[in-house]
Amino acid sequence: MKHDDALLHVRGAARFVRDIPVPQRTLYAAPVPSPVAHGKISRLDTSAAAAHEGVVAVFTARDIPGQNQIGNIIQDETLLAAEDVDYAGQPLALIVAESREAARAARSLIELEIESLPPVFDPRQAWAQGEIIGVPRTFALGDVDREWSRCHVVVSGRADSGGQEHIYLETQTALAIPRDDGGLKVYSATQAPTVVQRIVARVLGLAMHQVEVEVPRLGGAFGGKEDQATAWAALAALAAFRLGRPVKLTLSRQEDVRWTGKRHPYSSDYKIGLTEQGKILAYEVTFYQNAGASADLSPAILERTLFHTTNSYFIPHVRATAVSCRTHLPPFTAFRGFGGPQAMFVMEAAITQSAAALGVPAAKIQRENLLRQGDELPYGMRLQSDSPIRCWDELDRRHDLAACRARVAAFNRDHALTKKGLAVMPVCFGISFTTTYLNQAASLVHVYTDGSVGVSTAAVEMGQGVHRKIRRVAARTLGVDLDRIRMESTNTTRVANTSPTAASSGADLNGHATRLACLQIVERLKQAVAADRGFPADDIGIENEAVVRAGRPIGLSWEQLISWAYARRIPLSAYAGYATPGIHFDKSKEKGHPFAYHAVGIAVVEATVDGLRGIPRIDSVRIVHDVGQSLDPATDRGQIEGGLMQGIGWMTCEELVYSPEGKILTDSMATYKVPDIGATPEVTVSFLDDAPQPAGILGAKTVGEPPLMYGIGAYFAILDALRAFRPELPLIFSAPLTAEKTFRALWP
Repeated sequence: MKHDDALLHVRGAARFVRDIPVPQRTLYAAPVPSPVAHGKISRLDTSAAAAHEGVVAVFTARDIPGQNQIGNIIQDETLLAAEDVDYAGQPLALIVAESREAARAARSLIELEIESLPPVFDPRQAWAQGEIIGVPRTFALGDVDREWSRCHVVVSGRADSGGQEHIYLETQTALAIPRDDGGLKVYSATQAPTVVQRIVARVLGLAMHQVEVEVPRLGGAFGGKEDQATAWAALAALAAFRLGRPVKLTLSRQEDVRWTGKRHPYSSDYKIGLTEQGKILAYEVTFYQNAGASADLSPAILERTLFHTTNSYFIPHVRATAVSCRTHLPPFTAFRGFGGPQAMFVMEAAITQSAAALGVPAAKIQRENLLRQGDELPYGMRLQSDSPIRCWDELDRRHDLAACRARVAAFNRDHALTKKGLAVMPVCFGISFTTTYLNQAASLVHVYTDGSVGVSTAAVEMGQGVHRKIRRVAARTLGVDLDRIRMESTNTTRVANTSPTAASSGADLNGHATRLACLQIVERLKQAVAADRGFPADDIGIENEAVVRAGRPIGLSWEQLISWAYARRIPLSAYAGYATPGIHFDKSKEKGHPFAYHAVGIAVVEATVDGLRGIPRIDSVRIVHDVGQSLDPATDRGQIEGGLMQGIGWMTCEELVYSPEGKILTDSMATYKVPDIGATPEVTVSFLDDAPQPAGILGAKTVGEPPLMYGIGAYFAILDALRAFRPELPLIFSAPLTAEKTFRALWP
């Protein structure tokens, strides 16, 4: 995989926000966190901290010149707590000093008294107490209540999935620099530069054009810097604005884990009904989302959960209800999959329990109910292709699912102390922001007089390879070599009103915009050459760095063409906007066409469990994924493998543990376990042939988020192995299925 920044990364030369050389007189900020999860501030005395050597200032809520409000979707989150404390780690004050060490040392001098109040950490308890964010929402299809009587088998149960820490390599960081016009330039490690710009302007009482936000690159994000980066940028900006000096704020790893939001834990109740042949007739589910202390992106994530209630299956009668529950934990936030994985886990749990009731393999029910072209989903959109069936059949052709099951059964007959399990995991994930207006992007393209090209978009490069894909789009459209194209840093003054780099839409939206901008330049050049040479413009093209007529070179290279065009005052820059066509959603009816297309694939996961120690191991994962006409196969393959491992981690070993007081205990890499190289299974990734996607850029489909859901298969493969030891084992669906849980299942 040739990542654009690979050489810089290997040499340690890649410059992230934390690496930007700071200006002279830069100060360093350290937030003061709440030690309790719920309470009211009765006393906050900063005088001793302010007098500490090296401390320049200490800011509290009363020092904010604009609004003390950083909520994005719902304005329910303060930058600095004024009266109420809603979670352990909530910023109460900001210490600014000449050094990072001085700022942190002064935190212990803050005199704080908080009247503690009873906290709530469980979403079901929050729901019972009426502590919800927004209103419950329901997606429905058919008539569930009428259909139960027609079902041969009806089962019900509960499924719980835990949160997940992002563990991006670069912790939250920001550098704010005052400008001479009273505004600020903010370097922020964010996926959403415009959100940072808007919130900083709100907090400081400035117009948005007075705040410039730049993102050079991110050291990973996975959703954790879509909304969560905003607070730290706003704190740095507040200090820089009030003091007139540059201010840098960087969280340590432990601070980052303790204070920032993570994937939402969910607790869900389900009921499913099937025919004797395994056809699913009805499905009802209620999702209780643990939102944490404030909305953050929870309403949008909850909506995405509803969109993916039925995963890859057609179910004619569905009722799915979801509610966002306010608790006293740090606000949970976006994470790869954005609420979709939580819904898919419940769906697979329901199918697994149904298969046990019918006495058939879960794969039989999965295959019987796969979506087909034209099938209606609970939100009114119909599937546009037969990719789910095609991916399943291709996986079967390549890896012979029956033979896989036979091999596992034979192993289990011959081994008493170890057992294998097998699970199939289909994925169908909608591609677009579910908030329709976010499905827009813009691109600014400059062709310089030497023929080199600079491209500015809203796409933030965070290791996912989006810049490489956009460079390919520009190179193909202009007809030049890839090496001529350079992606600029993401900056709100070059491309304004940007959507976050999220929802697996970065390459699609920004690639389409770049293509349109490049086409403007190409058309100007073609018209100019046509007028000069007397050729029809439609006969002229640019291919392989040369001007061609009817496919044959006319003796004019790309560099000559650009030099010639510049001398004739032909504009060599273009700006273009793109909005995904044909998408819409009516929230009053909970129906519409919210996605440009669906990303689809399937995986078969094989696991082994050590019966003496209870230690599970994922042996192999074989995947067939529909990428359309891939823009960069190596990048796509890397994204699929990386997403898979993140999903396996969520399902098997990444467990968030909190104290009874709401403080996270798994707050370091010594206590929070992520999959390492030794836990990596044998992974085989195949692409579905002949599956171009017209809505994707140049026929490609995105791959950012969907592969994470393949990791859900790891849970059910381990569960299958456990039931090979103990067929009577109750079906309990509580992720992650850690080594501790597997041991207890074997040795109750």
